[in-house]
Amino acid sequence: MSGWETVIGLEIHAQLATRSKIFSGASSAYGAAPNTQACLVDLGYPGVLPVLNAEAVRMAVRFGTAIGARIARQSVFARKNYFYPDLPKGYQISQYELPIVAHGAIDIVLDDGSVKRVGVTRAHLEEDAGKSLHEGLPGVTGIDLNRAGTPLLEIVSEPQLRSAKEAVAYMKKVHTLVRYLEICDGNMQEGSFRCDANVSVRPKGSDKLGTRAEIKNVNSFRFVEKAIQYEVTRQIELIESGGTVVQETRLYDPDKGETRSMRSKEEANDYRYFPDPDLLPLTLDEEYIEAVGAQLPELPDAKAARLVAQYGLPAYDAGVLTASRELADYYEAVARAVPSQPKLAANWVMGDLSAALNKEGLDIGAGRMPAERLAGLLTRIVDETISGKIAKEVFEAMWASGDSADRVIEAKGLKQITDGAAIERAIEEVMAKNPAQLAEYRAGKDKLFGFFVGQVMKATGGKANPAQLNELLKKKLPG
Repeated sequence: MSGWETVIGLEIHAQLATRSKIFSGASSAYGAAPNTQACLVDLGYPGVLPVLNAEAVRMAVRFGTAIGARIARQSVFARKNYFYPDLPKGYQISQYELPIVAHGAIDIVLDDGSVKRVGVTRAHLEEDAGKSLHEGLPGVTGIDLNRAGTPLLEIVSEPQLRSAKEAVAYMKKVHTLVRYLEICDGNMQEGSFRCDANVSVRPKGSDKLGTRAEIKNVNSFRFVEKAIQYEVTRQIELIESGGTVVQETRLYDPDKGETRSMRSKEEANDYRYFPDPDLLPLTLDEEYIEAVGAQLPELPDAKAARLVAQYGLPAYDAGVLTASRELADYYEAVARAVPSQPKLAANWVMGDLSAALNKEGLDIGAGRMPAERLAGLLTRIVDETISGKIAKEVFEAMWASGDSADRVIEAKGLKQITDGAAIERAIEEVMAKNPAQLAEYRAGKDKLFGFFVGQVMKATGGKANPAQLNELLKKKLPG
C-alpha cells in the first residue's frame, strides 16, 4: 500500500437542535411512536406550503461564523428529485448551487502533534427523509415519517483527508464544535450526527483524483475508521489485480467489517435540481449575521489555548479536556476550587473520573460526582490528610455512596499519619522483623529500599505520609 495515496472527503449530517421541523411546525423530538410527528407538510399532501424555520437559519449562520466561512447574503432552496418510500413528496428540499455557508476551515491535530487545516467546501440546510424499518417486520418494510422534515446541516469537507485516522480526527472536531455551539446534540446512536465518506486512492505523486466510492450513513467514529480502512484496501487490491473501481454508493456492515455495494452513484443531474418555487430566496443582512456572530461561545481551540496559558497545562491535556464543553466547564470548576494544583485536577478529571463515567456509560453531567465533591477530595490530598494512593480508595467509596471525601475518610479511618514519631516506631518495628534484608541493604543492596517502604506502608495500613516515610527511612536504614 506504500505506493498509494488515500483521498477522503466527508459529508457530515448534523441534525439541528430545533424544537420543530425545518418547513413545518411538527415536533422534531426523538423517540415518539412511528408516524405520530408527521404533519400534512411532512407527508407531502397536495396544496400545503413549506415555511422556513428561522432557528435553523440562525444555527447554520452560527456554525459558518465559527469556522470562518463566508455566509451567503442570499441563498436558495432547491428540489432534489428522487423516489424512495421514505420520501413522500418525491423530492427533498435542500440547497444546491447557492448554499448558506461556503469556504470555511477546521483545524485538526494529527498523531505527531502537528496541526492540519481542512477546508470546508460548504454547509447547507436541508430536510431529512423518513426512515425505513425492517426489524420485526418479516417480508415487509415499515415507513416511519417522524424524521421527515427534520432540519439538517450538511457539512461537506474538501477531499484533503489522507487517512482513516485523519478522517476520524476531523469528524470528532466537527462533533465537538456543533455541541459547543449548541446546534446539535451529537447523539450518534439516535442518528443526529452521521456521515458519508467519499473514498478514493491514487498513485503517490499523482495530482489526479481516483474514482471514488461513497460509504453511506456511518454513525460511529470507530465504524468510520474501519469502513475507510476496508475500502482503501479493497480499492488498492482491485486496481492491482487489474480491475477498475466503480463510482458507487456502498454500505458498511459492522458485523462483517466490510463495505458492500448498494447502488451506482448518482450524479447531480440525476436529481434534476431546480429552485423550489414555494420558497423565496433566503436573504440575510449584515446586521443579522453580526448579531449571530456576537453570540458565539468560547470555541474549543480558543478554550484549549486559554487552559494552557491560564493553568499551565500541557497542550495534550487541554485538548482532551476541551473535547466537550461540559468536561471543560467541570475541569475549570475543580481547578478554581483547588487553585494550587491545576495539573492534579486535570489528572483526576481525565483519569479516575473519566474511567468511572465510561465504565457506567454516563456523561459528565450525570451528577454522580459533582465538581465540588471531587475538589473536596483533591483538597485532602493537597493538605496531606490522605495520600494519592489512599485517595483512589476514597474516590471509589465516594462514587458508590455519594458521600463527601471528609465523611468517607472519617468513616473508614483513612486519615494519613503525619506524626514523625509514629512513623519512626513503625520503621523500627519493620527493621527488627527483617534483619536479613536490613543487613543486605547495609551491604549495598540499595534496591531493598522499596521493600522497606512497602513493609512500613503495610504496617501502617497505607496511611504513612510517603514523603515523610522516605525521608525517615533514608536516615534510619543506614544505621
